[in-house]
Amino acid sequence: MRPSVPEIRLSRRSLLHAGGMGMLGLGLNQLAALGASSNQAGSGLGKAKSVIMIFNGGAPSHIDLWDPKPDGPSEIRGEFKTIRTNVPGIHLTELLPQMAKRMDKLAVIRSVHHGHSSHNGGMHWATTGRPYRVDSTLITPSPTDLPGVGTLVGWLAQRDGFSKGVPPYVITPFPHCDSKVYLTPGQFGGCLGTRFDPYVLDDDPNAAAFRVRNMGLDASLTPARLQERLALLNQMSAAARPIATTQTAQMDIFNEQATAMLQSGKAANAFDLTKEPDKVRERYGRHSWGQSHLLARRLVESGTRFVTTVNGPSITWDTHKDNFNGLKNRLVPPMEQAYSALLDDLEERGLLESTLVVWMGEFGRTPKINNDAGRDHWPGCYSVVLAGGGVRGGQVIGSSDASGAYPKDRPVTPADIHASIYSALGYDYREISYSSADGRPVALTEGSTISELF
Repeated sequence: MRPSVPEIRLSRRSLLHAGGMGMLGLGLNQLAALGASSNQAGSGLGKAKSVIMIFNGGAPSHIDLWDPKPDGPSEIRGEFKTIRTNVPGIHLTELLPQMAKRMDKLAVIRSVHHGHSSHNGGMHWATTGRPYRVDSTLITPSPTDLPGVGTLVGWLAQRDGFSKGVPPYVITPFPHCDSKVYLTPGQFGGCLGTRFDPYVLDDDPNAAAFRVRNMGLDASLTPARLQERLALLNQMSAAARPIATTQTAQMDIFNEQATAMLQSGKAANAFDLTKEPDKVRERYGRHSWGQSHLLARRLVESGTRFVTTVNGPSITWDTHKDNFNGLKNRLVPPMEQAYSALLDDLEERGLLESTLVVWMGEFGRTPKINNDAGRDHWPGCYSVVLAGGGVRGGQVIGSSDASGAYPKDRPVTPADIHASIYSALGYDYREISYSSADGRPVALTEGSTISELF
């Protein structure tokens, strides 16, 4: 049986409940991340319970990190030397000494490709597994968008009765975007409805005054006053004409879970980084990327199914100029510190086997270095790295040609990455669909599981 997404229409009763929840100081879009409906989960490969996607906005150079070309000419090879890893025969560039020590945990896919070269178009394809209708940066989200993999994992969790007291899908610290003006389509609920929007932090978790919004009672609202408001809400609902629909029943469950979240404080606790020892926070790095990675660990530890941590802001990895100094001095050190700390921390806590960690960007960068010592956009071939969640580490899947321009063997698409994510989580993506804005059934993904991963 193929589950479909219910159309969300606000009835009188739903509006009353929505208003009541507003009285509690929470927005519907943020509360919707708690989920309601229930179906039987699918089955598939892997052992993952959660996913952390590390998304490097702006597109890192695959040749200067994961897919070195030491035998290529200088205008392709670049400035960085290759180093050995702890897996014989696999080499990375010298920018990744910590990853080289952990190569036995990593599966590097060197043959990922798609066809959009603009940042927002590329981010859309990378996160939804499908091309946008135009390859452009000047695009923004709409209610008809097909949702991305994180949103769909959150939708699946809610479909299956998610009730962990934390949002099923979180984006930290800020959403995918180009220049903070054009938000990437596909990262929100889209055709599923705003009820399935992720919880977007929209804040710097490294800021001294960081405190997550709308995840606990307002300071002026005591538990006693909350109970009074809930009693008033129940009286208003009882006085309203009963409307027995699937939508109102789901809204009831949704509101009950939101109330339970407020009363339990589990979500507020998961977002509270002050509960971490200073040495742990320092281990991840006292910067936005490091603290977002630490927050991701705390969230999956509390039950969140999918966390995207965006290494931004915006398209900070867009190294059209001064690529080599930018990577060496500004971009790679904090990225690698946070990434290695996350892998180690998950393993030490016994969470790595149940947490799939995916490292990616929207595309790669040109093999040939330009006149500004930079590399330009290149979707023809790039690298994606996976670890944990049942993935077999210590391997390279696929290869690029001599210049790193195109896949040489085992070409992989973003949709294949997504199929592998669903399989790792135990979903048979071939048997699951959702409804587009015009009512058409849409397959969860058009890709195929990368069998070598598991």
